[in-house]
Amino acid sequence: MATDELETTTVTVETDDATDTLEIPIALIDLLTDEDSEDVPTVVGDIAMFGLAQRVHTAVHHSDGDPSAGLDADLEAIEAATDEEFQKRFGSSFEDLLDHSH
Repeated sequence: MATDELETTTVTVETDDATDTLEIPIALIDLLTDEDSEDVPTVVGDIAMFGLAQRVHTAVHHSDGDPSAGLDADLEAIEAATDEEFQKRFGSSFEDLLDHSH
């Protein structure tokens, strides 16, 4: 099937001062949906939260050099705040969900 034949849906991400839109193939959403009852914004929100948690986890724990040496307190606070929101959404910390801790 050619990519121009795939049905897509538009997802809009909005903050207080900016908006972005994404065209996402419906088949991808279906592939990533755990339950038939999950809607597109929930699936995209889950993936966004996973991506954000992964990025901050990598920055804190897997950057070049000794991650515990000179760890920026702001970065540590960002990771903690992100994990708090992650736990609210998924009922588990990012590290626990992936069975990966430091």
